[in-house]
Amino acid sequence: MRTVLIINAGSSSLKYQLIDIDTESVLAKGLCERIGIDGKLTYQPTGGEKFQQESPMPTHQQAIELVLGVLTDEKIGVIKDMADVAAVGHRVLHGGPNFTASALVDEKCIAAIEEVIPLGPLHNPANLMGINACRAAMPNTPQVAVFDTAWGMSMAQKTFQYALPYEVYEKYSVRRYGFHGTSHMFVTGEAIKRLGREGDPNVKIITCHLGNGSSVSCSIGGKCVDTSMGLTPLEGLPMGTRCGSIDPAIVPFLMDKMNLSIKEVDTLMNKKSGMLGISGVSSDFRDLWAARKEGNARATLALDMFALAVKRYIGSYAAEMNGVDCIVFTAGVGENDAATRELIMQDMDFLGIDFDFELNRTAPRGEEIVLSKPSSRVKVMVLPTNEELAIARDTASIAL
Repeated sequence: MRTVLIINAGSSSLKYQLIDIDTESVLAKGLCERIGIDGKLTYQPTGGEKFQQESPMPTHQQAIELVLGVLTDEKIGVIKDMADVAAVGHRVLHGGPNFTASALVDEKCIAAIEEVIPLGPLHNPANLMGINACRAAMPNTPQVAVFDTAWGMSMAQKTFQYALPYEVYEKYSVRRYGFHGTSHMFVTGEAIKRLGREGDPNVKIITCHLGNGSSVSCSIGGKCVDTSMGLTPLEGLPMGTRCGSIDPAIVPFLMDKMNLSIKEVDTLMNKKSGMLGISGVSSDFRDLWAARKEGNARATLALDMFALAVKRYIGSYAAEMNGVDCIVFTAGVGENDAATRELIMQDMDFLGIDFDFELNRTAPRGEEIVLSKPSSRVKVMVLPTNEELAIARDTASIAL
């Protein structure tokens, strides 16, 4: 059995999964919380009972050691020893302009991740902590960095370039990168398989990763052509608490009128805007739909604005690619929220979409399903995303 350990490290947390790469099955998963404070480990072996343990975790290295301890425990573990972990795959938010694909972790790779910390100041340092902790605990095990931005690196320069002075791009790497890349890559590949068009360089897919954070991407032949997020995850759709794309002149206007600092206006756009800011109710779509049913006008406005924004991207990407073969809904809202899907798909027949609204209303939550009618020229489907499996596949292809 060849297993790959998947690590997604935050500043005070560490999510993990152990995957049998030959069967692509999850053997165990869990979470380390409150790293650097008091520490809590959650461990769930597949088919077994959940195990929780409060234990000091001063650093990510202690957290990794606790994870390896439960994975190899005689009573509750799923592998014999650390030698059974063939490789470790790390989710890394930002690869900057240096990485167009996942990469084996070495000193050069670590230096490149450090170099683009200004582009991912919250995530990249935490991701590095996870990498360094695993390298210390498992010095002979290959480590692979899987970059969330790698998917968007196939975009043409006319697509990723901002119309700012060119030296801003040359000096500071300011360009559109895109995020949710691992998810878009995974569901695009799965959609191509479902269409039976593997290896077709002309297959055109639009993927809608919709959740508290949301983005839309499009691809031809499995390669990203465009994506809605930009230099940061703030660009694009309005999201749970993010404003999405706005007139940039709003920023200095609000700083002046509201006497806001740079940090304060950044917080306003990232944490207080989006569905929460519009509705005044919640960032959670379930709460918004409940409020809409009660006649709440602002919750209704928020949902209508979100659906219109997704619709705009679908239409613009269909124009950009000169057509579309398949539209995919994925992530928390995309997979589970039939009402939001219905709102988005209204009046889309001009694209050759014959959407089955009744099937959509009765479709099981979170399950793979085709929601377009057989007569539809464009297929519309729900495909659950699996970013951990995508990371495991990339890790295995590079390290094993």
